Amino acid sequence: MVDLTLLDVKIVLFGANGRIGQLVMKEALDRGYQVTAVVRDHTRMTEQYENLRVVEGNAMDADNVASICEGHQVIISAVGASLGAEEELAIVAHSIVEGARRSGISRLVVVGEAGSLEVASGIKWMDTDEYPKESKPLAIAHVKAYEIYSQSDLDWTYCSPPAQIIPGRRTGQFRIGTDKLILDESDRSSISAEDYAAAIIDEVEDPYFLRARFTVAY
Repeated sequence: MVDLTLLDVKIVLFGANGRIGQLVMKEALDRGYQVTAVVRDHTRMTEQYENLRVVEGNAMDADNVASICEGHQVIISAVGASLGAEEELAIVAHSIVEGARRSGISRLVVVGEAGSLEVASGIKWMDTDEYPKESKPLAIAHVKAYEIYSQSDLDWTYCSPPAQIIPGRRTGQFRIGTDKLILDESDRSSISAEDYAAAIIDEVEDPYFLRARFTVAY
């Protein structure tokens, strides 16, 4: 297995211009990693960092994914989908898994979704009355994508966020769980987007949840 604690590791980040993707990119660059940021339109992102390369790409095209990923050691997918385009998540999952295989990369970290986390034994948050009904199709699509990643032969990790990701600050302090929604003493489930990004790069830097899912929250 590749030693991913080395700071000369090259990361390819899909979905780099999304809300979470931008913070994951910044966290990785701040720690000294070399990042290839994959975006649909490179004019919407400037190369502000010495270790950043911005390329146009299509995460739904396995050939394109394989070509971009050559020469890297880690793939991070922060690709999301909007309501009405939920089917794209499964296409992206198939494409990234196949592209990773072709390029010889085994390590994959995925920015996930919280709906499939359990709130009680056998009860997913997405199946409760508290879960926003309008978001359930997207949650179901994330579950399908998760199944594709988890059934692959890659060294994948799937990071589910808590119920809320809010703008805030990076503290580096949060709790870590596996398949259950983490609640605080007030029954809230939240984390700052900055700390969620830190958790993603923590897992890249020190792999612990190989071929597993984890979640973080305050």
